Amino acid sequence: MTAPRLTRRNALALAGVIGGGYAVSAVLRATAPLARDVSGNRIAEAALDDPDSPSGGAPRGALVMAVYTDYRCPACRQAHPAMKAAVREDGDVRVLYKDYPIFGAVSENAAELAIASRYQGLYEPLHDRLMTGLASVDTDDIRLAIMAIGGDWLRLERDRKARARDIAKQLGRVANEAFGLGIAGTPAYLIGPMLVNGALDAGEFRRVFRDARKPA
Repeated sequence: MTAPRLTRRNALALAGVIGGGYAVSAVLRATAPLARDVSGNRIAEAALDDPDSPSGGAPRGALVMAVYTDYRCPACRQAHPAMKAAVREDGDVRVLYKDYPIFGAVSENAAELAIASRYQGLYEPLHDRLMTGLASVDTDDIRLAIMAIGGDWLRLERDRKARARDIAKQLGRVANEAFGLGIAGTPAYLIGPMLVNGALDAGEFRRVFRDARKPA
């Protein structure tokens, strides 16, 4: 038994249905809430008022964004350039980097070394390089990365060892924040009072920036 022939009229009708479905999907994505309002949440307030986290973006930015990421997380790496572009375009967003290594021992090692780089004043450039470089982010990758941005690898190792307690405390605090905020995975973004779970593109970051600035 042969399948019924698809006529030109039927094909056009089918294409219209499919195209309409894509259009509806695009509209729903463009209008659906991207973030959850966590206004008044004490954990969120403390996470944004954190002088101990490495920072970047606009040093005096009126809007603060806490970024929860893992260097081995594919979605984190995919969203990173969009986040940087949106922050740069906005010009008034301060970024707090919250290393949240959930992909095992390699991620934990990378997070510890990244945090140790702040003692050379190189956290943000190293973070950017690790997010856009080799996905393995093993010790050799990090050694090459810190040298490529003008850092001192031997000092990085020394700082990691000397500051081990402070680094562990930082990672523990971030893990507690993530648990308290209901962050199940990476990436996650706490943008003012708005909490986003999952990757965003540049336009979506700009949209959440606008929502975060709206009067309560």
